[in-house]
Amino acid sequence: MRIWVPRDAAARALGADAVAEAILAEARRRGVEVELVRNGSRGMVWLEPLVEAETARGRTAFGPVATRDVAGLFDAGFGAHPLALGPVEEIPFFARQTRLTFARCGLIDPLSLAEYEAHGGLAGLRRAIGMEGQAIVDEVQASGLRGRGGAGFPTGVKWGTALLARAPRKYVVCNADEGDSGTFADRMIMEGDPFTLIEGMAIAGLGIGATRGYVYIRSEYPDAIEVMEAAIGIAREAGVLGASVLGSRRAFDMEARVGAGAYVCGEETSLLNSLEGRRAVVRAKPPLPAIEGLFGRPTVVNNVVTLATVPVILEKGARFYADFGLGRSRGTIPLQIAGNVRFGGLFETAFGMTLGEIVEGIGGGTASGRPVKAAQVGGPLGAYIPVGDFDTPFGYEEFDGKGGLIGHAGIVVFDDAADMLRLARFAMEFCAVESCGKCTPCRIGAVRGVETIDRIARGDPAGVEILTDLCETMKDGSLCALGGFTPYPVMSALRHFPEDFTPSRKEAAA
Repeated sequence: MRIWVPRDAAARALGADAVAEAILAEARRRGVEVELVRNGSRGMVWLEPLVEAETARGRTAFGPVATRDVAGLFDAGFGAHPLALGPVEEIPFFARQTRLTFARCGLIDPLSLAEYEAHGGLAGLRRAIGMEGQAIVDEVQASGLRGRGGAGFPTGVKWGTALLARAPRKYVVCNADEGDSGTFADRMIMEGDPFTLIEGMAIAGLGIGATRGYVYIRSEYPDAIEVMEAAIGIAREAGVLGASVLGSRRAFDMEARVGAGAYVCGEETSLLNSLEGRRAVVRAKPPLPAIEGLFGRPTVVNNVVTLATVPVILEKGARFYADFGLGRSRGTIPLQIAGNVRFGGLFETAFGMTLGEIVEGIGGGTASGRPVKAAQVGGPLGAYIPVGDFDTPFGYEEFDGKGGLIGHAGIVVFDDAADMLRLARFAMEFCAVESCGKCTPCRIGAVRGVETIDRIARGDPAGVEILTDLCETMKDGSLCALGGFTPYPVMSALRHFPEDFTPSRKEAAA
């Protein structure tokens, strides 16, 4: 019997390791031969640890499984059991998804290159080997793929800039410094399907003429670091990486580098400084990294999900990918639903679903059972979207029109007990703590922001005007998105929930 128990960090935090040990111990006690596979997560966190078993009826899921349930699963022959969920593909949360980037995540053994190929892996890279760099870049550009790390910049345009830059060496850098609250898509890919990231980086290298790549992973992701390092070694040994990629005589190799925990390293130029062994501070632009990046050479910097999506585009074609989505938001987006929500997890879907359908229809509303008050979209620098705007389709321009941003597509849900003044204060405090200190609007503005919000809480009538002016200065004058985007949560909280900034109401509630 083949049994799958996730080794994903979220599943492990919920007891997956103990469940795996209990399954092996129970199998030994009963004299049953079991092949235990530690797969990635299917993304339904409320069902973790999600155990799957290969039976005569097919691959069946059970969850959430605790060690006390293991004997009963064996007694039932992994069939009829209170925790039985049927095939994962038939679970409503999963069945509604369009899985392209995450098609293999949770399905395969993350470190089995054979399983990866059996499920379509390396097809995109093999096609790319037969193409010129410009053709690869044109394919990515025609797909409409935009950076999934926050800014939404067209990936093909960035690659095209690096391709045209003349230099003796070029680099591909994967930004895996996933630090936004409520986001976990990058980690899930690295832990559950690392070869797709490796393949995407190799394709990027062939596209722009780079022979070297780096995955910059945050130190808080020890499981992802372990899996990525192992996968890179396996890929190199199999000839997927090295002096002759898949026997093509075209070189591309890569390695993992570990960050030291600075949130600002999520900004690409700070990340490049850190990779070079320097202090992680933001660089002024221009020059753009695509022209003068790592070690002064042309460098493409993309996040994990962006690069992991490239193999799908090369395998199935730009038109296939571009057929999903709406407007200028093409393809699929891995939504990360978190916070006060019943069904939290990763949900990959085409752009266009409304925020209300995501929060209420997919997420099931609040876990507390209270009414939803707001959803913060795009991490700690994202705007708070009120229920009145939940009819907004999930797309880059659509959210921009509402004063928000998609960012890394993290969605954190809050119920009506949330204090928006405290959340606005947290945004300023977060910026003050994480600022690299290079530019005044961010370094000083965030500190003044905390002080000004405290003045508003004490009833200072001039505080709101000062805060508004301060946010405009930070937005227009900061060197990077940390200071420039901090006004989004602050001003959206103030604009949509002014009652939470009124001392009389707060005192009455107290």
